[in-house]
Amino acid sequence: MRVSDSLENIIEQLRASSTPAEAIAIIEAIAAYRTPDAIPPLIEALSHHHPGVRAVATSQLIQLASLSLEALISTYYTATDQGVQAHIIQALAQIGDCQAIAILEEVVGVSVANHCQGNVRRIAARGLGKIGSTAIDAQIIHRAVDKLSWALLSPEDWALRYAAALSLAEIGTQEAIAVLQQALTQESDRVVQIRIRMALAEKFGVGG
Repeated sequence: MRVSDSLENIIEQLRASSTPAEAIAIIEAIAAYRTPDAIPPLIEALSHHHPGVRAVATSQLIQLASLSLEALISTYYTATDQGVQAHIIQALAQIGDCQAIAILEEVVGVSVANHCQGNVRRIAARGLGKIGSTAIDAQIIHRAVDKLSWALLSPEDWALRYAAALSLAEIGTQEAIAVLQQALTQESDRVVQIRIRMALAEKFGVGG
């Protein structure tokens, strides 16, 4: 389907925009069309030099999840810019659709030293929590719990373990509870210990 002339004109304005404020206003105008043709320029804006523009583009893609999900997934695998990939992970994590579980599993399961990439792993872990807590398919829930179990019991990154604990508490199945209880016996970080105890006590009425 051909992009409408009016939308095409606005997309060209985005590419020619000279200030972040102008770009943000145009992004919001593009998103208001709520059409598949609006998704490519919004994804393109994820590589904008200004963080505020990238943040608004991400937010709009999340709001247009029914239109953007497949494009976000395919773009993640073809993008060469880690910053763009990071924003895609942020969007997919907040959308929380089970179609994105493979990407989120992959991101959580990659050991990296880079702080920025570490933050992306934590975002992905929270995305798995959203998927696991809303999915109906038992296999999807198990996959989310399984990856979060690894994230809670294995990595050196305490913040990733913290995110995994939050997500397992959000899922709240018996399998998730068992992992939290196991983690409590081996967790060395005080902050993560407290978070696990709170999850067990407040969410499930059980202690460590």
